[in-house]
Amino acid sequence: MNDLTLSLLAAVLATNQPQAVSNLVQQSIGVSVPLATTNDPVVQELRAVMIDDDTALDEVQAWMNTNQIAPGDTNGLATLHAKVRDRLDEVRQQYQSFLHNHPDNARGFLAYGSFLHDINEEDAAKAQYENSRILDPKNPAVWNQLANYYGEFGGITNAFADYTEAIRLDPDEPVYYENFATTVYLYRKDARDYYGLTEQGVFDKALDLYREAMKLDPDNLVLATDYAECYYGIKPMRTNDALTAWSDCLKLCKDENERQGVMVHLARIKIAVGRFDQAQADLNTITNAAFEGMRKRLEKSLVDHKDKPPEPASATTPPVTPATASPTAPPPAPAVPAPPEMLPATVTNLEAAPPGLRPAGN
Repeated sequence: MNDLTLSLLAAVLATNQPQAVSNLVQQSIGVSVPLATTNDPVVQELRAVMIDDDTALDEVQAWMNTNQIAPGDTNGLATLHAKVRDRLDEVRQQYQSFLHNHPDNARGFLAYGSFLHDINEEDAAKAQYENSRILDPKNPAVWNQLANYYGEFGGITNAFADYTEAIRLDPDEPVYYENFATTVYLYRKDARDYYGLTEQGVFDKALDLYREAMKLDPDNLVLATDYAECYYGIKPMRTNDALTAWSDCLKLCKDENERQGVMVHLARIKIAVGRFDQAQADLNTITNAAFEGMRKRLEKSLVDHKDKPPEPASATTPPVTPATASPTAPPPAPAVPAPPEMLPATVTNLEAAPPGLRPAGN
């Protein structure tokens, strides 16, 4: 292992250590690596490694959450550093041993890549995802993982193409639509050029993908709020659509804390479009101390907005129209790996794998 990732050390030194570590070791990358219930010893061996993977990350988080080491205590930090490094090395060595003995196990490479992602070794994770894709190009999870990588580290058209492939292989997995929607929304210029859409058309594409995800996971409040937050970026504001989206979030709230969090957003939208009395009524229901600062800022914003005309609003979603430039030209071909039908059915030379994981003679 390298001298531990800078991210882990940053988590140790962070003011809010629990949150920093949570962000590091509990990143959700979408779909777990499914292992069918079976007595196959190879499957059971991989399952055991994955269980220890989860256990190790939980242990690291617990150590970070409970440590009382002062930021200036270099000896204490070094000891914790070594403890974390050694525990993660145990998992790394288990994966490498498994893959050395089973170099044709696609799910093993995918699981190892997920572990490397969790400890912020992203390029190494991508190499393992590529190994998994070569061995099993029909597994949608690996296309999703590769798309996540390209969306974060560059190669956005690759991300678009790989999410599309993941959805083609498994159209019932909401995470794929959600990830795809987020990437289209964040990289609107790339999406506009790639798909030949106007900016409003790109917004529509992202929103449609979010809606597909919500159809498949209708009770997911986090997903619903991600969708609703998209409307903040659309100008002019689609007032009715935004209010409907946040009202739908309100229906999914399971406790008062969640409800008041959504009410903050409803009040914000209503202030923006001049519904001041309704906004004030919403703000009056917010009593949770966690939202006190936001409530006060919104009340100040409400007073300021009363003396200004509301921002332009669009009650309905505008139609999708193609971009004016080259409306009939097809989108540029993505620079993606070879499609599944062009990949070998079996692999005997895993050149992308680290030397210790390659079959003998490679």
